[in-house]
Amino acid sequence: MRILFFTILLLTGYPRLAAQAADSVVYHHNPAFEGWYADPEGAVFQHQYWIYPTFSALYEDQVFFDAFSSPDLVHWTKHSHVLDTQHVHWANKAMWAPAVVQKGEKYYFFFSANDVHAGEVGGIGVAVADKPSGPFTDYLGKPLIDTIVNGAQPIDQFVFKNADGHYYMFYGGWQHCNVVRLKDDFTGLEPLPDGSLFKEVTPQGYVEGPFMFVRNNKYYFMWSEGGWGGPDYRVAYAISDSPFGPFQRIGVVLQQDPKVATSAGHHSVIQVPGKDEWYIVYHRRPLGDKHRDHRETCIEVMRFDDKGLILPVVITKEGVAPKPLPLR
Repeated sequence: MRILFFTILLLTGYPRLAAQAADSVVYHHNPAFEGWYADPEGAVFQHQYWIYPTFSALYEDQVFFDAFSSPDLVHWTKHSHVLDTQHVHWANKAMWAPAVVQKGEKYYFFFSANDVHAGEVGGIGVAVADKPSGPFTDYLGKPLIDTIVNGAQPIDQFVFKNADGHYYMFYGGWQHCNVVRLKDDFTGLEPLPDGSLFKEVTPQGYVEGPFMFVRNNKYYFMWSEGGWGGPDYRVAYAISDSPFGPFQRIGVVLQQDPKVATSAGHHSVIQVPGKDEWYIVYHRRPLGDKHRDHRETCIEVMRFDDKGLILPVVITKEGVAPKPLPLR
């Protein structure tokens, strides 16, 4: 009878039950989505998570941006070519490291272009759209910042809205980082509280990829250090009472694991709105892959200790569990 029972179950209900069970399983993993993507900027817009990464390729091919949206950090929808050089006449190669903010009903897309050196055209640009999925078009018709100040190449910008209502931008390559204050309409710069237009805030070990967030009224300043293609590429941080520092390096919070992936860095951070829940979005390289541009976007949980210090992030192949946004 027992054999007959299980035979009937197998022939009738069990396949359906098995299929239903399979359908209910959510498969999540790192990388978060397919393709070679780096320098991911995470955000929350229109009750969706968004990631705006660099398309990781040779400079002559790195001339557009894709974006990805998700309701839960696990299921991602690709939005192709939200910005490309067809809509930025002064940019002709190497667009990378986006930073996207919403202001009013518009979305502003800050980007680096042309790998500019002294005397060349390029730097940090701005594009604008009515939707987070674009299409974005050039806002200024020229770079917002195109000169090298305090030794900082104008790349790797991050735009930050402070509690005072002003928007500040941290940026810089070549081991130097500046902060500037943006005009209210994002058409240029205005003086900082000390009267300067550019203030260097470079912490010890800084190379590129600045990022800032606020938690419990403390300013967490983060950056990438080491060589972007090497095993020492990693993320470090400092904490300050002010967005202008001083920033005393605390230590490394994200780095490679030779059992999982290499060269982990150039990150951003997503906070679940209204909750003390945080995720770090970053790129890394597959084990054994030596190709210069083979970088993948990944997501991990980021936690704090009872003193407010960031706990070392464990990089994984599994990624994160689904996290739907809270109800509005």
